Amino acid sequence: MDAKIYFGSTEDTKEVFSDRRSPFSGEVVSRAPLCSADDAKKALKIAQNAAKEAKHSTLWQRCSWLLDVASKLRENKEDIANTITDEVGKPITFSRIEVERAIETITLSAETMRTMHGETINTDAMPSGRKAVSYFVREPAGVVVAITPFNFPLNLIAHKLAPALVSGNAVVLKPTPEAPLTAYKFAKLFIESKYAIKDALSVVYGDAEVGSALITSDIPRVVSFTGSVPVGEIITKSAGIKKVSLELGGNAATYIDKSADLAYTAQKCALGAFVNSGQVCISLQRIYVNSEIYEEFAAKMAKETAKLTVGSPYHEDTFMGPLIDEDAVARAKNWVESAVSEGASSLLEVKTDQRLFWPCVMTNVTDEMKIVCEEVFAPIVSLIRVDDFDTAKAKMNDSPYGLQFSVFTNDLSLAKRAIEELEAGGIIINDIPTLRFDIQPYGGVKLSGVGREGPRFAIEEMTEIKSVVIN
Repeated sequence: MDAKIYFGSTEDTKEVFSDRRSPFSGEVVSRAPLCSADDAKKALKIAQNAAKEAKHSTLWQRCSWLLDVASKLRENKEDIANTITDEVGKPITFSRIEVERAIETITLSAETMRTMHGETINTDAMPSGRKAVSYFVREPAGVVVAITPFNFPLNLIAHKLAPALVSGNAVVLKPTPEAPLTAYKFAKLFIESKYAIKDALSVVYGDAEVGSALITSDIPRVVSFTGSVPVGEIITKSAGIKKVSLELGGNAATYIDKSADLAYTAQKCALGAFVNSGQVCISLQRIYVNSEIYEEFAAKMAKETAKLTVGSPYHEDTFMGPLIDEDAVARAKNWVESAVSEGASSLLEVKTDQRLFWPCVMTNVTDEMKIVCEEVFAPIVSLIRVDDFDTAKAKMNDSPYGLQFSVFTNDLSLAKRAIEELEAGGIIINDIPTLRFDIQPYGGVKLSGVGREGPRFAIEEMTEIKSVVIN
């Protein structure tokens, strides 16, 4: 059960540990060492040396490394899935899906790197130019610091490690404190692979002190962070001159046009609002419904939501398990109660049981309520009546966040307008904004972040372009 620090290929066992308790049972499920800023600095020094070897390794070795990890991950799928469920309370069915997605992310990274290349440049294309041999190549940035959250404790690590390592970097990973054993088992597959580049991956556990030591150091050339906006702002201000990729918060919204298939739309919206107990940065939080079909859609949405099974994450048919901790439950409950006191109402019973929080479909909400204007990160969705798309668009765009939005419509001209006029990093037509394909570019605008993930796009973030001219 113990998690250890990996400094490259060696394990360093600390004497002081922090216990991780199951969000569902409260039982201790793993232990993580308490690292210090000195531990972080040690890991960075090791990575700095390893980056030299990684840069000169062959692409064949690095791709073989990733594919070997993907194969081992598949062999250990059930164990890793159960570890995810133990540590963060994700229903076992969805934990298995996360393992499968991580396998795909790793495989995609290897396949993408095989085909990424530079280009030749026509230097005589302008009057000031002349004929020369000119081209550019991509080179690894050097050392990458990767910091990951609890809600996808495996696949979000994969989205950072796989592109970074396959492009020839060394990585220091600081995983979420809520899932140390998941990160340990995953990192071990990389480090013990027969194709591994010695010391190219190190893992440190810790809090803000450790994170600060990693981010402010002059050694890393890239910081890749997924987490909250406040922490993202701290990183931006303290990182110095280096590449910073931030995947931050969201306040995902959709518009339901009167031409939409309401049965299909309600089913999709229930999934998008409540999968992973709403603990997804692209969880559907705001549903703007055309006034002509509002009542019909609200009834269908309530019916679909009531079908969702809430309970033990170890049961195969459970759709929603616990929130990550009791504080998250208390926060969600307070936000709902505050909204109700201001005139909102829930279409379903507001129900909690220790760390479980049943899904809430809220109506009669206003734009100023926290459950509408701030990121909820809980199973709460709000239905808002609007007269038309223009009204919905104005409300959707009037947010400090811009990660992903969607529109349900059978009107092609409206779909085209939505794509052009909605302010977000991703626009989905006739599906939920919670939809993410791991191969796609993923990221937001405004406070939702800087940079893009997805294997190809993360590789671009984690490499530098070198321009060459041969006269």
